[in-house]
Amino acid sequence: MLQWLTTTQAGRLLLTLLISAVPVIELRGGIPYGIAKDLDPWLVFAASVIGNMLPVPFILLFIRKILHWMKCYPRLGKIACKLEARAAKKSAGVRKSELVGLCILVAIPLPGTGAWTGALVAALMDMRLKRAIPPIFVGVLIAGLLVTLACTGVQALRFLV
Repeated sequence: MLQWLTTTQAGRLLLTLLISAVPVIELRGGIPYGIAKDLDPWLVFAASVIGNMLPVPFILLFIRKILHWMKCYPRLGKIACKLEARAAKKSAGVRKSELVGLCILVAIPLPGTGAWTGALVAALMDMRLKRAIPPIFVGVLIAGLLVTLACTGVQALRFLV
C-alpha cells in the first residue's frame, strides 16, 4: 500500500489530499508536496482543497464536545485550554466582520491560520454549519490558489487561459 502511495500518480494525488487534511500542515504542505512529485498543479490544487475541507464539518460539529471531554484530564485539559485561548485570540478579528473575517483568517496561508483554525473559531463562536462552511471554503480556495501560484509561479497562469 505504501509503495502504491508513493509510486503511482493516483497514490501521490491521494497522499496530497491526505497531507492537506492534517492540522497545521494543511494545503500549505499538500500543494508543494504534490507539485514536487510532478503532478498537474491544478489536480494538486483540487485534491488539496478537498483534503483541507474534509475535516471542517466534523470540527464544526464536534470540537466543543471534544474540548469539554479533554478538560476532564489534566494533560489534555491544558491542550484544550491553549486551543480555546488561541481561537479566542483569532476570533477577535473575525467577530468584527464575521463572514469576511472568517474567510480572511482561512485564506492567509501562514502557520496558525487555515481551515482547522477557521473551523475552531467558528465553532467557538457558535456559528452554524451552513453559515460557517461557505466562508471557510472560499478561504481555502484563496489559500490554495496563493500556494499553487507561489509554487509554480506565472507558469500556472497558462492553465487559466
